[in-house]
Amino acid sequence: MLKIENLHVYYGGIHALQGIDLEVPDGKIISLIGANGAGKSTTLKAIMSLVQKTQGNLEFDGVNITKLETRAVVKTGIVLCPEGRRVFPDLTVSENLTIGAYLRKDKDGIRKDKEWVYELFPRMKEREWQAAGTLSGGEQQMLAVGRALMARPKLLMLDEPSLGLAPLVIKDIFSIIKEINNAGVNILLIEQNAKAALEIADYAYVMETGLITLSGPGKEILANDQVRKAYLGE
Repeated sequence: MLKIENLHVYYGGIHALQGIDLEVPDGKIISLIGANGAGKSTTLKAIMSLVQKTQGNLEFDGVNITKLETRAVVKTGIVLCPEGRRVFPDLTVSENLTIGAYLRKDKDGIRKDKEWVYELFPRMKEREWQAAGTLSGGEQQMLAVGRALMARPKLLMLDEPSLGLAPLVIKDIFSIIKEINNAGVNILLIEQNAKAALEIADYAYVMETGLITLSGPGKEILANDQVRKAYLGE
């Protein structure tokens, strides 16, 4: 599905990504964990062509996407749900969802997908005509994920979906991520909440200062003493 080889990114004089290799196989949830500043978000931005890649090769679904512009990357089926939710506060829930489908022309499909989002997030249906800026943090995160789904992604990339949310809301969000994956959407998940991310991951990568230092099945990484000490406070 997605294959990244020898990816390098520089921010000014900082070597933010130092030749990383990463894969997202079809049908899987892949988690990328690491401390703040490790390069996790930079990885997602590089995939989306939101930052310039100095070196490396990116292939998605058999297509080389290394040099594609962001709009073209979205058209291949890769969608990013950014950190911080970034909903349009003055627009309604329904309008935010409609904007997520801005590259699509299939009106019936858009309507059906909006109903699917409302099934996944019943509170969005209840607040359909409410301004997004008046929603709680958890509701805004649900809306951000729903808006990303409206682009009908093959690969949904989630950047810190649990950030700043209450434990019960986090549990709901991760349960829905699994449900989205079961519906056929591949997931690349960036998370500081290592335990939650590793528990649902089929495979996981650990990133430190621009390098992948460890990888393996999610449960295997979760049981790793080094990971538990560094990221789980044990």
